Amino acid sequence: MTTHNKSRRAFIKTTGVTGIGLTVLPGFLQAAPIAAGNPFSQQPLPYDYKALEPVIDAMTMEIHYSKHAAAYAKNLAEACAAEKVDTNSAKLEDVLRNASKYSAKMRNNGGGHYNHELFWQCMRPGAASKPAGKLATAIDQSFGSFEAFKTQFTDAGKNRFGSGWAWLVLTADKKLAIGSTPNQDNPLMDISDLKGTPLLGLDVWEHAYYLKYQNKRPDYINNWWNVVNWEFVQKRYELG
Repeated sequence: MTTHNKSRRAFIKTTGVTGIGLTVLPGFLQAAPIAAGNPFSQQPLPYDYKALEPVIDAMTMEIHYSKHAAAYAKNLAEACAAEKVDTNSAKLEDVLRNASKYSAKMRNNGGGHYNHELFWQCMRPGAASKPAGKLATAIDQSFGSFEAFKTQFTDAGKNRFGSGWAWLVLTADKKLAIGSTPNQDNPLMDISDLKGTPLLGLDVWEHAYYLKYQNKRPDYINNWWNVVNWEFVQKRYELG
């Protein structure tokens, strides 16, 4: 068996066990399910698991969505129940903006859920190669050029030590900024050094790319640009 296949099999085995451990809990710990369509619940993936191949392989997408992201959503529901957050009236963004007032479980799983729900939307098959309109103009004005922006954003992802995310955000004074956050933190959180409304997010946890790219995070990021959903990012910019 090749080293690649050994690593692949070990990763799947570990991920499967972890996923089960996170999602199958004793009845007294389980929170009531949150209705579909609620921002606190996991939404359907907007494309097939194989839709982003060859950039992201189908098995990685399936494990990422159905194990990792699903666990964040489930654990978030438990945290909301324990900390009396009414998921029918509260806004997830407001919970995250006050992350310091909640438990580590709320912070980690609220961030993990929000980040992944945004991440799926930030990608699509057959995406345009670059932004257009007002967003393109703002990127040129903020970073000098689209290529300079890509380099800075790529560096934010490559240089994030350990696990985390790279971000393009719209700051409170309506300027574009690039940065990264550790673990499942995001720029909405009051505990984050990088603050703003996330426009584009890139998951650089190993589970997002390890089956295909192993330890070659730069290769994953360089290929990821081919599936960025610029139309979605443009709409978020215009709403900001």
